[in-house]
Amino acid sequence: MVIDADAKSFDEVVSKGVVVVDFWATWCGPCKMQGAILEEKVAPALPDVTIAKVDIDANMDVAARFGIMSIPALRIFRDGELKASFDGVTKADEVIAAVQGA
Repeated sequence: MVIDADAKSFDEVVSKGVVVVDFWATWCGPCKMQGAILEEKVAPALPDVTIAKVDIDANMDVAARFGIMSIPALRIFRDGELKASFDGVTKADEVIAAVQGA
């Protein structure tokens, strides 16, 4: 499942289960590639995992909270706890392995 998260919903979204957070922006070409990887390969392979997209331009405070300095950036949470981080476009198999390890 792919959802949008913002400053108001972020903590609740990551509080339950495993969540892959995709920090992105509309103007970012590599972010579009990462989004396609998540939606076309990761989501079908991990149907019980939530993928939350956070637009850094609209949610700068959330991005700053997690030290997002470049995008795309992925953060993997389990029950609200940060378990893994990736910066730059990340391959589906790396994301899947990290989620399974979380």
